Amino acid sequence: MAVLKFRIYFEEDDSIYRDVAIKHTQSFSELHAVILKAYEFDNKHQATFYRSNDNWQRGREISLAKYDKQYKVEPLLMEDTPVGTEIKIPSQKFIYVYDFAKNWTFLVELIQVGKDDSGRTDFPAVVRSEGIAPSQYGTKGLVGDKLAEMEEKYDLSAGAEGFGEEGEEGESDSDEFAGEEEAGDEF
Repeated sequence: MAVLKFRIYFEEDDSIYRDVAIKHTQSFSELHAVILKAYEFDNKHQATFYRSNDNWQRGREISLAKYDKQYKVEPLLMEDTPVGTEIKIPSQKFIYVYDFAKNWTFLVELIQVGKDDSGRTDFPAVVRSEGIAPSQYGTKGLVGDKLAEMEEKYDLSAGAEGFGEEGEEGESDSDEFAGEEEAGDEF
């Protein structure tokens, strides 16, 4: 059985991408689901694929559902369309649009066709992730939820325990070491 490997680029930054593997008999609905999983998006919005050429021009539409809009040609439905049936050339491209209000756009490019020699049965699968994915609802910090933990761990605010002024009253470096030397002489 043929396995298709696609690279899904975030349109606004091509250094952010995810590689996914899917069997050629699986539907565009399954490809849609694995893209959402790869970018950590929810599944609450409308979506569509467009078959594309090398210049990323939109062609035949493969839609999640038939939406209330004018179509030049009736769209194919993701659920009924196997991915392999829409592969016309070895470097086939698609444009994937998710959440029509926010217009999240991803460029989907076929990068490899191979056999299922891996023994893996859980297709589709995310096989590679590069770059920090955009946040679907707002901003995402560089270190995510760990940012607050780091701020607490390395609290450098004035007066925080463990930080003081160098050479505080009543202490000197020579006083500290004098006690250690005396203790060391006993052994």
